[in-house]
Amino acid sequence: MTEPITDPTSDPTSDPTTAPRPTASAARTDAEPLLALEEVGKRYRPGVLALDRVTLRVPPGRTTGLVGESGSGKSTLARLALGLLAPDGGTVRFDGHDPYRLRGRSGRAVRAGLQFVPQHPGRSLNPALRAGTAVALALAAHGTPRRERRDAVAALFCQVGLDPALARRYPRELSGGQLQRIAVARALATRPRLLVCDEPTSALDRRTQTQVLDLLVGLQAESGLGFLFISHDLAVVRELADRVTVLRQGRVVEEGATGELWDAPRHPYTRALLAAAHNAGTTPTT
Repeated sequence: MTEPITDPTSDPTSDPTTAPRPTASAARTDAEPLLALEEVGKRYRPGVLALDRVTLRVPPGRTTGLVGESGSGKSTLARLALGLLAPDGGTVRFDGHDPYRLRGRSGRAVRAGLQFVPQHPGRSLNPALRAGTAVALALAAHGTPRRERRDAVAALFCQVGLDPALARRYPRELSGGQLQRIAVARALATRPRLLVCDEPTSALDRRTQTQVLDLLVGLQAESGLGFLFISHDLAVVRELADRVTVLRQGRVVEEGATGELWDAPRHPYTRALLAAAHNAGTTPTT
């Protein structure tokens, strides 16, 4: 999902929302997980169990999709994966380390490999700062010398398919698709190994959504990025993910290879999700 962000055949008459998208990691073999959540639980207060013994893994260079309705625990799981919350039970490991307990220089080095792409990038960008400054601050936080930052910002903008001149604009002057690509550029500033993407395309129109998805697939093919891709959009997950975990009321009800789960879902909840998406015309049937 890198340049060209639009139709990869460069045919201006074709529709990028229907063009086939290559699976970047289809040929890769199974590997030890880069991110592993094992039997994790999280309770916010007595009687409110957000996650109950959830296991989820993301191997290097692969995409694990996480689906479920609102309130199923997806965002809580993302915060655990990023080390923003500590689990009440179970373990979280990124590259063999507990991201919540990492401290100091060594902790920053490990955390650099695990970054976040939010659902609403405009809300995570300071409206008083130019877009390029937001990316430059991420570079500075991870040790890029000041003299190198301008060129590094321009390179990151190019990497996500944006004109470097847009670095001088404020968030209010940019489109939703441009803001989302800037969020990706900021995440890439640390040269991560894995991105946690929480509904990164849900606020975009279908054409812009396709462009952002193509960008992510291209980045994975080029650099071997792994993704934990959280979405309620089953069509998106179907195209991107190697494996899918289905979450309901804080529990995993089904997990498996994407094609197998779509072709032969075992749990009634999974079947209901797929049927609802199919009736709404939002997920492919093959």
